[in-house]
Formats: sequence, C-alpha cells, structure tokens
Amino acid sequence: MDFSTKNILFFIFMAWGFPLGYYRSKFRKIIYETDSWTINIKPFFWKELKGLFGNLYPENLQYKKFRNFYLFYLSIYLFLLVAYLSA
Repeated sequence: MDFSTKNILFFIFMAWGFPLGYYRSKFRKIIYETDSWTINIKPFFWKELKGLFGNLYPENLQYKKFRNFYLFYLSIYLFLLVAYLSA
C-alpha cells in the first residue's frame, strides 16, 4: 500500500481509539463493582480478563450487554491494528 493509505489507516486507528479509556473504565467499574475513579490506575488485570472472556455475573444484564459491546469494540480495534501493521 502507498503512503497515503497507511496514513488514512493510522488516523482511523487513532480515532477509533479515543473512547477506549472511557469504555475500559466503565467495564472495570462493572467488573470490580465500584464507582471509584481509582480503579482506572490500579493494575488489576486477571478478573478483568475473566470478565471479558467469561461470564462473571450471569444475572447482571448490564454486564452482559456491555461485555458484548466491549468485545466488539476491541475486535474492531484489533482488526484496525493488524490492517495498519500489514499495510
């Protein structure tokens, strides 16, 4: 691919990544059952992965809906990254 295509992919990748912090914060608040802002700076990770690829709270519909949305968002993000790196 030429230089301009790689630039376009880079800008799409960056634009798609802007809301990532908000979505991750919201997902972590659901997983760790807290409203504290400090959850964003703590290095917890395993429970977050279990919640993303598993089903920690089967009765919580908000969790299920947002988990599915977050997985979709991250899969598009991964696709854009692979497209950019392969360009």
